[in-house]
Amino acid sequence: MPHHTHDHDAESPEPGHVHAAVDRDIDVRDDWARRRRKGIPTDKQLLVVACMDERIPVEEALGLDLGDAQVFRNAGGKVTDDVIRSAALTTQFFDTTEIIVVNHTDCGMMSAPDEAVVEGLEAAAGGDIDAVDVDPALPELNLGGASLSDWVRMTDDIDEACRTQVELLRDHPLVPDAVTVSGYVYEVESGHLRRPGERVADQVNERV
Repeated sequence: MPHHTHDHDAESPEPGHVHAAVDRDIDVRDDWARRRRKGIPTDKQLLVVACMDERIPVEEALGLDLGDAQVFRNAGGKVTDDVIRSAALTTQFFDTTEIIVVNHTDCGMMSAPDEAVVEGLEAAAGGDIDAVDVDPALPELNLGGASLSDWVRMTDDIDEACRTQVELLRDHPLVPDAVTVSGYVYEVESGHLRRPGERVADQVNERV
């Protein structure tokens, strides 16, 4: 039977290193699975509020990986009562220190006049819009005397809308003053983010 020899050079692991590596992997997976119970925040301590539009690769646009941020998406990337609810909880109890709003060009919330949207929703509800529950989990919440067009919140200017969402979060009493809130517009035509109001195409195509 041939005799096998082993060269114990500097690259060979010392005894015990294998189980230590396995234990580290187990601990990492345990932290991942139970990070809320252990009080571990997102890797970037970040909440992103974005439009639900399928053309916006939120994580790619912001350079995020899985685990970096909580992402809340709705029609138009609007700061609704449920966004405030989520922002309040994550900043107060999950150590989130930053919120980023992502709106985008060619948003569906700019594709129809308020009147047409109201008419369509009233038709879907059979005309009795006041009886519609806004939150099925809390049936006592309904539109009541509120304006349906205000509830839908269509958008005329995406840059102004982005600024407004940022201010709503910055000024809300349930979002701590120490939380950094920023907003960006994702250009579906270029695939890049820009700051609200900074339309580079407009500037480079104008005579100085």
